[in-house]
Amino acid sequence: MVLPARVPDLSALDVVVSVARQGSMSAAAREQNLSQQAISARVHAVERELGVVLFRRSPSGTELTPEGVAVLEWASGLLDAAERFSAGIDSLLGSKRATVTVAASMTVAEYLIPSWALALRRLHPETRIRVQPMNSADVIRDVLAGSVDVGFVEGPHTDSRLDHRAVAHDELVVITRPDHPWARAGRAISPAELMRTPLVQRELGSGTRVTFEAALGEAADPLLELTSVAAVKAAVLSSDAPAVLSSLSVAPELADGKLVRIEVSGVAMPRVLRAVWDRNRGLRGPARDLVDLAITRSSASP
Repeated sequence: MVLPARVPDLSALDVVVSVARQGSMSAAAREQNLSQQAISARVHAVERELGVVLFRRSPSGTELTPEGVAVLEWASGLLDAAERFSAGIDSLLGSKRATVTVAASMTVAEYLIPSWALALRRLHPETRIRVQPMNSADVIRDVLAGSVDVGFVEGPHTDSRLDHRAVAHDELVVITRPDHPWARAGRAISPAELMRTPLVQRELGSGTRVTFEAALGEAADPLLELTSVAAVKAAVLSSDAPAVLSSLSVAPELADGKLVRIEVSGVAMPRVLRAVWDRNRGLRGPARDLVDLAITRSSASP
């Protein structure tokens, strides 16, 4: 097989994903523990290699271009595959350090797991933590297959073969850009109006999609389906399409006015975020401590 020419270095792609998730070069620099100049240089290198502009720069931060939304989607898949490859090699080599392999829904993986994992490392400094982001349906599949130690899901349903504990609470919100007609109207929309409007949606099997459809029933076909939270936000910011996302994932954009929350009359979409594990294998060691830490930290949050 001839290797494809237009595949950038994985570390550079990881920087692109970080900038998209964080919304600015400076925030990505903090997350990656690199200088802002190094972040900018890696983004420019990827843009040159691919021949497309990924981000629009402005004083308020960065936004993905339509081409950047597509690249983000593909890059996320490549990085997930690389993480699974690395975890597999570790298992073949029989790493002496304890390793906790976690499958987590996208919202949990991007916005909650990092602080939980850091707390676990303080408790178990020698423990290696591997997080595999995926949708909730795939989390349940991997936990049942025994390929991960514990999973975190967003959807209202689990599986009768799994034990579970609630670790946090969240709600879904409808979001648009400030110049969208719904935002300019300054009033709640009706459920019927939301249901007949094509949205930027997460893919089938995601906890976000399952919760949304359970709350509103059959809705219009999605305008666009994307497999990451960052890609959905980027698509909304670069178009006039609304979306439904976790309140955790859009809190920074709502605070700085980049996005606006749209109320829906008579509709609320709360959900419980759960840890899940195989009932027969049980939950033990660092994986059990991770779940306990998640519950403790969430209970302590205002």
